Amino acid sequence: MENEIKLTSLTKGGGCGCKIPPAALKEILKGHEVMDNFGLIVGNSSSDDAAVFDLGNGDCLISTTDFFTPIVDDPYDFGRIAAANAISDVYAMGGRPIMALSILAWPTEKIPAEIASEVIRGARKVCEDAGIAIGGGHSIENPEPVFGLAVNGLINRQKIKRNDTIQIGDILILTKPIGSGILTTAMKRGMLSEDQKEYLTGELVRTNKIGLELSAMDTVHAMTDVTGFGLIGHLLEMIGSKDAAVRLNYSNIPLMNGVKDLAAQFVYADNTMRNWKAFNERVEGVNGESLLTLCDPQTNGGLLIAIDPEGIEEVVQCLTANGQFHACIGEIVKREQKEIIVN
Repeated sequence: MENEIKLTSLTKGGGCGCKIPPAALKEILKGHEVMDNFGLIVGNSSSDDAAVFDLGNGDCLISTTDFFTPIVDDPYDFGRIAAANAISDVYAMGGRPIMALSILAWPTEKIPAEIASEVIRGARKVCEDAGIAIGGGHSIENPEPVFGLAVNGLINRQKIKRNDTIQIGDILILTKPIGSGILTTAMKRGMLSEDQKEYLTGELVRTNKIGLELSAMDTVHAMTDVTGFGLIGHLLEMIGSKDAAVRLNYSNIPLMNGVKDLAAQFVYADNTMRNWKAFNERVEGVNGESLLTLCDPQTNGGLLIAIDPEGIEEVVQCLTANGQFHACIGEIVKREQKEIIVN
């Protein structure tokens, strides 16, 4: 359907770029960490992609929720992107999604109900492609449009992939180029061509289904997806409290088409600088462009995989056989001073 209402004009942020800043979130959650209790194997203590509950029969339930304000103007594409982003959290744990519930907040007096229906239609398409149904959900009136999913999945306990189980010597692989925050900011400013918009949407609607294949590999030590805190923020979550650091090869980090030129024009999302403010004391070697790209808030970003060097060949063969884009971007080393070193 033709949409005359620009959804992105109704909100300040969009996609995972509307996340609460890292410092504020840390303050909100202080004292509320959920550890391994009440059957939980994974709670929120490590800022992992989803919670994991032990079902007691060797299998576990994965549960996650993700929602945000519009990142594109087309409602069908907004629904697709929001659904793909939520489902990818289950894949990032190595799990198989089984069911979703929708989360809809909508200003019905400003935006017709049929546009919200298009959002749901887009989400249903992505869920159907993933082999799951949207079983229901909840909706409220809200000044800004918001949409997302709560998604459940299943996984064998032995195959769970956490974000904080890296080991010194691990090689890091990324399965999508970065820069979606820069591109969506440029789109809101009218700086993207129709071809560029189509390219961006294509990147944003792809799920990280390859996580299912990787979950069976013991040499995959840790896995997460890159979202609103940018590549640097999610690398720091992987390090956690370990005596480890990440050495990044910036020239190997893939950027989405057009991102380099836009960064040179200082086009960046609002949350980029909030991310940098939260992380800068822990990072070495960042310059103008790499600051804007490495702290760029991603929506439905790629998987960040930490792999034992002995398993690199197997993982690369798996990624290649599945037609999955990938790039080797760095390694885990013993920490000397800073936690992220950009070369």
